[in-house]
Amino acid sequence: MYRIIDSHCHIYPDAIAKKAVRAVDRFYDDRLSSEPYDGTAHTLIESGEASGISHFIVHSVATTPHQVSTINHFIANSVAAAEGRFTGMGTMHLESDDLERDLQELTDLGLSGVKLHPDIQKFCVDDPRAMKIFEMCEERGLPVCVHTGDYRYDYSNPDRVIKVLKAFPKLKFIGAHFGGWSVWEKAAMMLPDFPNIIVDTSSSFEWLTPEKGREIIRAYGAERVMFGTDYPLWPQEPEIDYLLKLDLTEEEYQQIFWKTMADLFEIE
Repeated sequence: MYRIIDSHCHIYPDAIAKKAVRAVDRFYDDRLSSEPYDGTAHTLIESGEASGISHFIVHSVATTPHQVSTINHFIANSVAAAEGRFTGMGTMHLESDDLERDLQELTDLGLSGVKLHPDIQKFCVDDPRAMKIFEMCEERGLPVCVHTGDYRYDYSNPDRVIKVLKAFPKLKFIGAHFGGWSVWEKAAMMLPDFPNIIVDTSSSFEWLTPEKGREIIRAYGAERVMFGTDYPLWPQEPEIDYLLKLDLTEEEYQQIFWKTMADLFEIE
């Protein structure tokens, strides 16, 4: 029924993909899908297109600064091989000895933004080093997708995200998981007043009633919401089906399924 872009997809090299997926699942205390996908780019395309998804925003996260360049080259090569079906976001790491160099290489590779995961990379989102990355991305007009929220930690919860949004009003800040994984309602009360935040729906529907999902979407406004599956952690079709059950308007569905992403990343 709709053109669909998946705004939140992790991909890994074939040789390490299954190991990486297991590690992420353990991080979330095995709360995720009982049968996650294998994390490879070709499975993403195959399973996604079978579910009606035509384009994918792909990324990965560096757990050490030494991984940054290797991961960014992998993402760029995956984008090139996907023949127009991928938009790639690069990674950065706060402990890098040259953040400017890393960001320049990322943009030289043709990547379209930066992905950070404070809870896995172990930094607070308002850490001065993170704020430097946000400043550089704001200057370049690059979107930054940040894992936000976790009741177990205080790396990226709404109180800290607000400090970033206030400091960089022109930053294109993507708050994954409706701006606060596992603290969705708190995020929806605190963050929508900031016009520089966009959120995605990934890894959220499993824990939200349709009524609450619709309420949170409308708190932000569909023009600031992007459909995302968090591949490879969840089956894609049920994520689409859940969104279709929310009884949104035709305009809202078009916006969430593809238009917000197309506008943000300039996807034709």
